[in-house]
Amino acid sequence: MSILHDLFDTIEARKAEGGAKSWTAKLLAKGPEKCAEKFGEEAIEAIIEAVKGDKIALTAEAADVLYHLLVMLAARDVSLEDVEAELAKRSGVSGITEKASRG
Repeated sequence: MSILHDLFDTIEARKAEGGAKSWTAKLLAKGPEKCAEKFGEEAIEAIIEAVKGDKIALTAEAADVLYHLLVMLAARDVSLEDVEAELAKRSGVSGITEKASRG
């Protein structure tokens, strides 16, 4: 297990439990659109820190991005295993070739 799997399992547990004491449960209760919006906000914050060159701030924002990505996936019932399987399909394939195959 990795920290991302542990985190995703926690997110799924909060999704199942619900409740007002969990930030994750509150966010999920607002729906997939709000989860996607929050992910976008965090991604922009990470971009800003990357441009500024602040490694510590970028590291913190990257953690926020990963967390909110996992919440967004959970909101749409996409598992971390689904994403890993997609990455595995792309492993060893040129990015240019892979992108061309999509469209």
